[in-house]
Amino acid sequence: MARIANANTPYKITLHINGGYRYATTRPLIKHEDGSHHNQSIHWGTVTEDLKFIPGKRYLYASLTERDKLIFPEEWDLSEVDKLQSNRKPGRPANDGEEEQNRFYGDIWLLEQIAEKTGLRNDLVKVFEGNQEMVNDVMTLAMFPYLTGYNYNRVARWQRIAKSPSKNLLTPWDITRLTQTITEQQRMSLFSLRAARVSKGAFCAIDSTSRSAYGDSLADIKWGKNKEGISLPQTLEVVVYSLENHLPIYYRTFPGNIPDARTVSVILKDLDDAGFNKDLIYITDRGYESVKNIEQYILTDRAVLMCIKVGTSMVQEKILALGTFGARPEGMTLDANSKLYYVQYEIPYEVKSIGDKIKKADRLKLNLYFDPVRRGSDQLELDLSVARQKAALTEIQAEDGELDKDMIAHDFPYFKVVLDGQGHIISFEEDDHKIKLAMKTSGFFANLTLKTDMTAVEALESYKRRDEQEKYFQQMKSQMVCDRQRNWSEEGKTGRLLILFVSLILGSYLRHVWRNNEALKKICPSSLEILDEMRSIRCIEHKNRATMITPFVGAQLEIAKAFGFEIPNGCEPGYTSRKPAKKRGRPRKNPS
Repeated sequence: MARIANANTPYKITLHINGGYRYATTRPLIKHEDGSHHNQSIHWGTVTEDLKFIPGKRYLYASLTERDKLIFPEEWDLSEVDKLQSNRKPGRPANDGEEEQNRFYGDIWLLEQIAEKTGLRNDLVKVFEGNQEMVNDVMTLAMFPYLTGYNYNRVARWQRIAKSPSKNLLTPWDITRLTQTITEQQRMSLFSLRAARVSKGAFCAIDSTSRSAYGDSLADIKWGKNKEGISLPQTLEVVVYSLENHLPIYYRTFPGNIPDARTVSVILKDLDDAGFNKDLIYITDRGYESVKNIEQYILTDRAVLMCIKVGTSMVQEKILALGTFGARPEGMTLDANSKLYYVQYEIPYEVKSIGDKIKKADRLKLNLYFDPVRRGSDQLELDLSVARQKAALTEIQAEDGELDKDMIAHDFPYFKVVLDGQGHIISFEEDDHKIKLAMKTSGFFANLTLKTDMTAVEALESYKRRDEQEKYFQQMKSQMVCDRQRNWSEEGKTGRLLILFVSLILGSYLRHVWRNNEALKKICPSSLEILDEMRSIRCIEHKNRATMITPFVGAQLEIAKAFGFEIPNGCEPGYTSRKPAKKRGRPRKNPS
């Protein structure tokens, strides 16, 4: 009779010596489809001569549940494991007690307080199942480019002079191992936790930006025309940004050649899967406009504010109905604040739902705006464009140059060009219909609202709030040093994007507080100067001594006050005497 297998056997740690190196190893049984099997060696760390276990990266990045299953020999020294279970609070650095340290800490302290206030650290602890070491490593990598302006090659060097959240020196090899450990499930878990922090009915802007890549092995960078005009492939980075709490709440990367309008269905599904409330109001620009998307919003009961092109038939019909006018069109109202004319139209729209059911659009409205100043500049630019295109076509025809249909549509939209079989110009003339239409629509712009009761003026003011998201992209590509993709593996890309998302939450909150505090602006003309001002605060650690943080002085006190953060004990500017107070009243008589 075969011996009954012990369920704990796959988790028993044994000493494995290979090439002079001593590993703490488990050897679980791996079964194959053909019936064969073998024992896989998994190294969790190293073991010294006196049987002291030193955790390795596999152990550090394992979940607490997985760690608890491991069974170590009783005679082994696990003191290094006990050090990893520290649950220190942000702003209270622990003294490792192993070497003398005097490192910069003020800017890191500020970002750790932001992570605590926004709930970011708590969310990461839940995502990584209580693995504080992994959370600290992610926080360190999220802070580094923002604080230094360098890429990850210098992280370990920076950790020697700055008190980073992670006490482990993160070499390029360690960073690669960490980023490849982060999974899609953890990415979605983080979004789900952030979703709970977004209020109902909040305005959320959806937008994308292209990001060039140095590597050439990622699948998403094989296509796309680089907008920067450089010979690098690119990806499309989509971010959903909450205009209520001023933080990014979602991100995803797409292939560099995919149009914005084609990404909407994927974005909405991700948001639903992550548990985001369907009462959110999404704001999109013209790149996301399409009939398919409008109908998808209607079918899924989304509240949307979307900018649309004036070339859309729906908008052109309303503009042409205004007829010929001089300074202003009849039937439009003037808004004194924006100095624009506006009108709002109710748009009846029906979409075929499941089976033969018909779903009517809920409060679909077209808001049309007219800017008389812009009309003049648009018409001038139109005349200049026609003149430049005519001159270019004349020159190409004289030199017997070649064209194709795509070039004509892109470079000469206001002309009808006749080509021969070799692409040479036979003749060309102005396209009067397109020119007249451009003249009539000049000065106009429009947006659509769905499932909201906003007036045209309120819709315009709400749409202007997207400027905050544009600043977010600018911050990502400059202050965060993330204008380029610097990873070469698909596994590492997910991890790096999660770390970038964490970094942008920290930076967005800091920038928001700075923008809305005039006193802080006077002290620090830019948001980065806040970090520069805080950097000189140091964390001093001496062996077997309590950790000391140097005092907060001058502008550092005002910065902490502006953010509403409590200064660490012992760093306050004031001091209360500890001299015992004398008791009032008659002194006691000496006993005789």
